[in-house]
Amino acid sequence: MMFYMMILFVATFFSAFSQVLLKQSALREHKSFIFEYLNWRVILAYGIAFAVLFANTYAYTGVEMKYGPVIDTFTYVFVMLLSFFLLKEKFNRGQLIGNLIIITGVLVYTL
Repeated sequence: MMFYMMILFVATFFSAFSQVLLKQSALREHKSFIFEYLNWRVILAYGIAFAVLFANTYAYTGVEMKYGPVIDTFTYVFVMLLSFFLLKEKFNRGQLIGNLIIITGVLVYTL
C-alpha cells in the first residue's frame, strides 16, 4: 500500500507544478488570443494534469479511498512552496498558518 500512497503523493506534487505552469503562462503577454492557449507552458501543464489523472486512477487500486483526499490536500502546500521558489511570490501569515493546519490535520488523521 505504501507504493501506491507514494504514487498519490508524487502525483500531488506534479499537479501543483502544473498549476504553477498555468499561472506562469497567465502572467505573460501573448501575441494573440490563440497563443494564450497554444504555448509550451499550457500544453505541458495540461499534459501533466492528464498524466496525474492516470497515476491517481492507478494508485487508487492499491490505496483505501479514505487516504486519497488526505494526501491530495498537500497540493496546497506544494503550490505555496513552488510559488515561493519559482514565481518569487511572498506568502503571508494566514497562508503559512493554513498550510501548517493542513499538515497537522494530515498527521493527526494518519497517525
